[in-house]
Amino acid sequence: VQLQASGGGLVQAGGSRRLSCAASGRAFSDLTIAWFRQAPGKEREIVAGIIRSGISTYYADSVKGRFTISRGNAKTMLYLQMNSLKPEDTAVYYCAADPSPYVYINPRYSYWGQGTLVTVSS
Repeated sequence: VQLQASGGGLVQAGGSRRLSCAASGRAFSDLTIAWFRQAPGKEREIVAGIIRSGISTYYADSVKGRFTISRGNAKTMLYLQMNSLKPEDTAVYYCAADPSPYVYINPRYSYWGQGTLVTVSS
């Protein structure tokens, strides 16, 4: 499975941004998928995840109510809609996938995209 993340860029605080992740080689309906982020000098942390059945999602407390994870109808696209962005959301965002039926909150996923940088200016 190859993952390609895109959509990063510079956004002002309070603004919105949508990240995309395209999969090739396997449909997301077979995989649990997640977004992680890593800020400079910090560990990679989970932002949101969705189990392979699609019926359950997970959000980190820091993004609840602001970010929404979703899969595209084509089942090879993953999205992260980010609203009310804050400077502390600045990080490289990664999409990740795993055959597990559960969302792992640690970065033990089998497949990773290359990351896309989101910078939120104050």
